[in-house]
Amino acid sequence: MKTMRIAAIVIGCAAATALLGSSQLGASEAAHTVGQKGKQFSVANLKLRRGESIRFLNDDTVTHNVFSKSEVAPFNLKLQPPGTQQDVRFEHPGTAIVRCAIHPMMRLEVTVEP
Repeated sequence: MKTMRIAAIVIGCAAATALLGSSQLGASEAAHTVGQKGKQFSVANLKLRRGESIRFLNDDTVTHNVFSKSEVAPFNLKLQPPGTQQDVRFEHPGTAIVRCAIHPMMRLEVTVEP
């Protein structure tokens, strides 16, 4: 009987930890990471669900200026020195074209699904 109570407590604690861990993950971490290296994005196309985020990580040796002028997700991260990261949440369905103002050859197409 005592073993069953202990097992129930352990299982309950594990379930609570899993639930808390997943909600903290969603609140503090981006769903996707896009690197910037060699003056290009790590991917050319990315599909997201509405409300997901992209963490833009500058793992290059030069500064970037990631932005989008699209109606779906207009943003401008301004100067992003090497080693920095910033998150952008995509709230509206559609397609956003993401560029770097410093390196015009950098292009990322983000499709946000409803």
